[in-house]
Amino acid sequence: MQIYLPIAEVSVNAFLLLGLGGLVGVLSGMFGVGGGFLMTPLLFFIGIPPTVAVATGASQIVASSFSGVLAHFKRRTVDVRMGLVLQAGGLLGAGLGVVIFNYLRSLGQVDLFVQLSYVVFLGIIGALMFQESLKAIRRAKSGTALPLRRKHNWIHSLPLKIKFRVSGLYISVIPPMLVGFLVGILTAIMGVGGGFIMVPAMIYLLGMPTKVVVGTSLFQIILVTAATSMLHAVTNHTVDLVLAVFLLVGGVIGAQIGARVGVRLRAEQLRILLALLVLAVCGKLALDLLLMPGELYTLGEAGHV
Repeated sequence: MQIYLPIAEVSVNAFLLLGLGGLVGVLSGMFGVGGGFLMTPLLFFIGIPPTVAVATGASQIVASSFSGVLAHFKRRTVDVRMGLVLQAGGLLGAGLGVVIFNYLRSLGQVDLFVQLSYVVFLGIIGALMFQESLKAIRRAKSGTALPLRRKHNWIHSLPLKIKFRVSGLYISVIPPMLVGFLVGILTAIMGVGGGFIMVPAMIYLLGMPTKVVVGTSLFQIILVTAATSMLHAVTNHTVDLVLAVFLLVGGVIGAQIGARVGVRLRAEQLRILLALLVLAVCGKLALDLLLMPGELYTLGEAGHV
């Protein structure tokens, strides 16, 4: 069944969109990721323009993140104060990101920039995840314990400190503001929630307890991605609601399946599978950019030189 996407100006099979949303939903349920960093490049592959994929991907993340954060509020694993600081930085970053996005769009270079950004970030993240997963598997086989993280680092000497009671931290607001600012820029330009950067930064840079990291990250993502979607919709008119609805329905169904599958696999196996998937998507994007088109030029009419 073909449906017409008015903003993207393309016709796409409805079951393909549901399947795509379902696939990312399965990954979300299995690996605990929002899936935005995979959803957007997958939309490229089926012919959705990058500008529409970025803006619509951000709107889809809002709904999925809201659903997830409700469960974490019930478990009391959301640091609201930390989330608000991250959101403040994120909103500033999102504003700057949309300005950069619009400028590149006016130059006609936004599609290339978005695709190159995905190649770089997915390549780095996939390689780091793969390396860490191999180390985790080796540690599991040898029975070696995880190395302890240092409780204090240079961040604890910065000014403007406040207490984050849920996280048990007394640190400067500068580092979380900067983390939120960076993620906000990425959200606006790449259509991602930024959890793949936010979560490691909260654990290893800010020193937050792992149990509150995911919920706080989702809490931060909601407002920033919502603001980004609104900015894109107002300034670029690139949010396709029909596309977002189909992806969301598929994602909700897929997440339930992924959650059931995920409990049957070990954490090390899940991480290395996700790393391989990220690297595969990165490789496909890189090939699309590097391979020459089938026709470099077209011939004119006979008799013309």
